[in-house]
Amino acid sequence: MKLTAHNLTAPSKESKEEVRGRWLAGIAITIIGMLVAVMLLFLTFQGLALFIDNKVNVIDFITGTDWDPGHGHFGALPMIATSLTITFVAGLISLPLALMVALAITEILPNGVRKFIQPLIELLVGIPSVIYGFVGLTVIVPFLRSLFGGTGFGMAAAVIVLFAMIMPTMISMTIDTLEAVPNTYRMGSAGLGATRWQTIAKIIIPSAKSGILTAMIFGMTRAFGEALAVQMVIGNTAMMPGNFMQSAATLTSVLTTGIGNTIMGTAANNALWSLALILLIMSLIFNILIHLAQRKGR
Repeated sequence: MKLTAHNLTAPSKESKEEVRGRWLAGIAITIIGMLVAVMLLFLTFQGLALFIDNKVNVIDFITGTDWDPGHGHFGALPMIATSLTITFVAGLISLPLALMVALAITEILPNGVRKFIQPLIELLVGIPSVIYGFVGLTVIVPFLRSLFGGTGFGMAAAVIVLFAMIMPTMISMTIDTLEAVPNTYRMGSAGLGATRWQTIAKIIIPSAKSGILTAMIFGMTRAFGEALAVQMVIGNTAMMPGNFMQSAATLTSVLTTGIGNTIMGTAANNALWSLALILLIMSLIFNILIHLAQRKGR
């Protein structure tokens, strides 16, 4: 092909494709951003309708303990307290166990065993939540009933189900975090005469602490937003729980059971949207904590 000034200055095929790719990526990001913004605005306006249209006091809504929207009682504290309690308890139980399993897989077990166990953990991560709820309903609830009496439904059953749900996720994320620790750290520690456990305790865990904390918060975020599995085992009684064997209700369980039984625009429906707004705010707080944990580790 004869070279001309136009050929030398014209954009190449690769540069045109790059520009086209940037435009497509920009359009996709814009569409996704607009969808997220619309969803957030819609949920915010719907969630505030109870306080603006129905003149319900925000403090009374958050601190009240009587939940009966049909009769004008909008106390959301029982659901908030129950959601936070079972989330933190499940997270605190899961973290040390997830860390021990991840350390065993990455630092102790032979590669053959690791190649067998890790795919099983990844498989557990992808199991639908309804399966965990069904197992809880058919196995955990009857077991707790036979052990402690009562119905078996309650916060204890919800904690066990959430523990089983978030453990694989936390293990998988912790494994990725531990594998990201450079091998030179291990080799240097061994060269200085440290034992395997000293290396794990003094080198590996401190180096991966931000990722471990991120795995814990991520698992708790999933637990806090879980609806179906918890709804199947917690009993769905919107009252302040006195103990872990007593039936209770979470934000998500009240939303899923009540949203189809109310009329749009009524105070009862607005109250459910307000619960959804609280759920959104708490989820955003968890996500902010994840970003803070990641930035701290950099």
